[in-house]
Amino acid sequence: MTKSPIPTRRILELNILPTRDAMGKRAAGDVSRAMNRFIKERGNVNIAFAAAPSQDEFLFHLSRGKNIDWSRVTCFHLDDYVDLPRNHPNTFEVYLQGHLFNRVRPKQIHFFKALKGAPGEIARKYARLIEQSGGLHISCIGIGENGHIAFCDPGSDLHDPRMVRIIRLDDRSVRQQYRDYQDHPNPAARYASLKAVPHRAFTMTVPAILSAREIFTMVPGPQKAAAVKRMWEGPLSPACPSSALRMHPHVKIYLDEDSARKLSR
Repeated sequence: MTKSPIPTRRILELNILPTRDAMGKRAAGDVSRAMNRFIKERGNVNIAFAAAPSQDEFLFHLSRGKNIDWSRVTCFHLDDYVDLPRNHPNTFEVYLQGHLFNRVRPKQIHFFKALKGAPGEIARKYARLIEQSGGLHISCIGIGENGHIAFCDPGSDLHDPRMVRIIRLDDRSVRQQYRDYQDHPNPAARYASLKAVPHRAFTMTVPAILSAREIFTMVPGPQKAAAVKRMWEGPLSPACPSSALRMHPHVKIYLDEDSARKLSR
């Protein structure tokens, strides 16, 4: 797995904004500056994106920035469902196309669903794409209600030797996915029941996400408040995979007042 160089100083930053939109705008500004810094220093930047309603405001503002040379950007995404066909409205590829890639034109975009083969082969191919690109410079992620990052649910190996795995979603993740799509403007994207939610997914592992040189984490909403508290104040443990963010040398976390309300410090 590609290792990040040790930075000259450690950054573990918590930003609490009054609204979701203010959170997304602040995060987009910081990410765009980081992207431009890598482009200036290296000539390019490799970046991974999460796909979830929690990222809506961030991606909205990032896609409208005028100062990023997207022709120097290679994009990955953190996860996607195994058992949905490509172009299904609930795939994370479709989400990212609608919220970002229909508005900007990166040099290259690598989607799980674009790869051919059995699921295990696709996972290995995707890991190779990350490594062959030179590794991730930036990870833009969220945190799930159960403390997951990507689809690394509680119990995931914080030191997994693989970059990409196929996992089975735990029950709380399934419920979150069901709720996320309940009010989707496209009726075809609304799951008829919990049983209709896909249960298998490709996901970057915790070490793959943490291999990026810089991590930006956007977590709005009252339903995320308990997970944010565990991530920030609880023990560093596989029981809350997002707690592993505290091991990374350069992390910026963005909350709104709702998601921050259970923090005691």
